[in-house]
Amino acid sequence: MYTGIVEELGEVVGVERLTDAARITVRGPLVTQDAAHGDSLSINGVCLTVTGMQDGTFTADVMLETLTRSSLGDLGPGSRVNLERPMRLDGRLGGHLVQGHVDGTGAIVSRNPADHWDVVRVSLPDDLAKYVVEKGSVSVDGVSLTITATGEGAAGGLPWFEVSLIPETLDRTTLGRKQPGDTVNLEVDVIAKYVEKLLGGSARS
Repeated sequence: MYTGIVEELGEVVGVERLTDAARITVRGPLVTQDAAHGDSLSINGVCLTVTGMQDGTFTADVMLETLTRSSLGDLGPGSRVNLERPMRLDGRLGGHLVQGHVDGTGAIVSRNPADHWDVVRVSLPDDLAKYVVEKGSVSVDGVSLTITATGEGAAGGLPWFEVSLIPETLDRTTLGRKQPGDTVNLEVDVIAKYVEKLLGGSARS
C-alpha cells in the first residue's frame, strides 16, 4: 500500500524484453537505501517486486498483464519514473490509499500554466469515469492528486478530469515533464470500487 507521495525521481537504466514479460532496472539511490530482495516498490504507480539490487539500482520483473494495463511497456533507458516505497503503519498518510494496482491508462489532453501552478487535463477510459468525482482523489503515474474538474469529450470523445499541479509536484515528479499526448497510469480510489461492489455494482475485484 502506498500514499501517492513520490519520494524520488528515478531513471531507467536498462530494459530486457522477454517473450511475455520485461525486466527493468531503475536507478533510485533513496528508495534502495533500505530495500531488500522481495520488497515492493512503486514505479509510476505500479507495485513491483524487487528481484535484484546493485549500487543504488534495483531490478524488477514486469509480467504481460502489467505491460498491457500500464504504460511500463513504453519505458526505455533514460526514462524518468516516479518512485515510492510502501507506506509504514507508523507513518503519515500524506496522500490517499494507493494500492499500486493500475486500473488503466489515460493521456495528457492539455496543460495550461498559471502563475503558481499548472492545470492539466487527462483523458480516461469510459469504464473508469464513474469513479472520478470533483474533489475526489486519483493516482496519476503514482502521484496522489485532487480532482478539480471533470467532463466529457476529450480527445477521441473520452471523459476527462483536471488536476492542478503545484511547483513541488512539477519539480519532483514526471508530471512536470509530461506533454499532451503522453500516456499516464491511472488508479482510481479503491474505496469507490468497494462501495460499488457492496451495493451490488460491477466493480472489478
